[in-house]
Amino acid sequence: MFDKVTIAYRGAGYEIGQGRGFYGVWAVGASRDEPLQRWAETPDGWSAAWTRFASMESPGTIVPVGRNNPPLSPDGSHAAGNPASPGQYAAHDRAAAAAAAGMRAGAIVAAGLLGVGVALGVAGLFPGYLGSVSLADRTDQVLPHAIYLAVWTVSAVLILLGGVRARLGALLSLGLSAVTFGLLFSDAGLAIGGNGTPGGTGLILTLVGWFACAVGSVLAFLIRPASRQGPDGETGSLGRPSGAAVGPVVMLILAGLGVAASFAPAWDSFTLHTAAGQTQSLTVGDAFASTNPGLVITGDVLVMIAVAATVIVAAFWRPVRHGGVLLAGAAIPMAAQAISALVQAGQPASPAQFGVSNAQASALGLTIDSGLTPAFWIYCAFGVVLLVCCAWMLFTPPPAAAPGPVMAAAAAPDTAPGPVPLADDDRTTAQHEHLSAEPPDADAEPPDAGGEQDSAHQDSAHQAAPAQGMK
Repeated sequence: MFDKVTIAYRGAGYEIGQGRGFYGVWAVGASRDEPLQRWAETPDGWSAAWTRFASMESPGTIVPVGRNNPPLSPDGSHAAGNPASPGQYAAHDRAAAAAAAGMRAGAIVAAGLLGVGVALGVAGLFPGYLGSVSLADRTDQVLPHAIYLAVWTVSAVLILLGGVRARLGALLSLGLSAVTFGLLFSDAGLAIGGNGTPGGTGLILTLVGWFACAVGSVLAFLIRPASRQGPDGETGSLGRPSGAAVGPVVMLILAGLGVAASFAPAWDSFTLHTAAGQTQSLTVGDAFASTNPGLVITGDVLVMIAVAATVIVAAFWRPVRHGGVLLAGAAIPMAAQAISALVQAGQPASPAQFGVSNAQASALGLTIDSGLTPAFWIYCAFGVVLLVCCAWMLFTPPPAAAPGPVMAAAAAPDTAPGPVPLADDDRTTAQHEHLSAEPPDADAEPPDAGGEQDSAHQDSAHQAAPAQGMK
């Protein structure tokens, strides 16, 4: 006699399940003290038991018993051959739970790193950044940094929310981190270049904060679900555009290259007027100016490379809307640079940029007007196109899903042969249970994971139911 039997599948006259140390087939409604036939509790034993059970039963009548056993197609077949044994489903559930717990822990660590980076970035706004001047002392500098910190904060929240939102948060922060690396590299190069403006505590905190955010972004991006299939029916990787999407993709790439190229020329223009009516003009901000230290030039080049590379990757990323989020992460710091230039152009210019002290300028009646060069407005034009393309990607609907083989199988008529003839007593018992079965009570306890469990003494089965300065 066997202490416990777990039924996994049931047909019109027979049922298959697991006893202690074996797989077996029983007649529906008969005593489970002894199975009609039994096999060893091994993968080969289960396969042999299922083959025997399927040969005895009418395929269209086989149904799972227990919530973790998958249903069969109308012809009684299974997508992977014989369905997995009850024990295998419990192991699969444990593995899936462990994987989900690992992903959750990784998301918490990634979001925590982003949180630490944001905190360091906020702290870096107030001490001296370059020399004794802090970012908070200059409106044109603090605004871009505040925008970066806000975007990293949003990314951390999305990562904590999990699911698809975690993926979006990772892509957003990854694009932002890639572009701001070159901007901060230029600031560090300005401090290292020996031009009399050493880096202060604010610069160090900002650099460390960026590093924490970048590591958190990469960690969040590396957290992949067990299935690579995305919510839009695509794999979450690079793909080739087709049809009507080719035109917008080409426009997006050209706009990205235009933004990268127009970032290099000088944007700031200053005009000096003397009391005698003479004028002198000066442009500032050329990435390749001979007066710039080599590290500053390198940082500006890294910004242009990062923008171009991120735009190209985003253009070919699938799903398209995820590519739009990656593009938004790269476009935000470039838009912040334009905002910084506009703020600076609206502020009074210093005569020191012309080598004249404030006292001398006042005595000579000198005035200075600030403006922006044509290169800046070209940059803005490319930036607007880039943002329009980004919006197009974000609001692109997912492709329509084609009907799968399961749908086709469900629509096919049931042409399976009828049930195997049973003995008179077995047929009467099986038909009585089949016709009198009632749907489970909605308030009843859920069934066991593996299937229906019963005692050997029971005679009948119970159905269970940071950071950057101006360039």
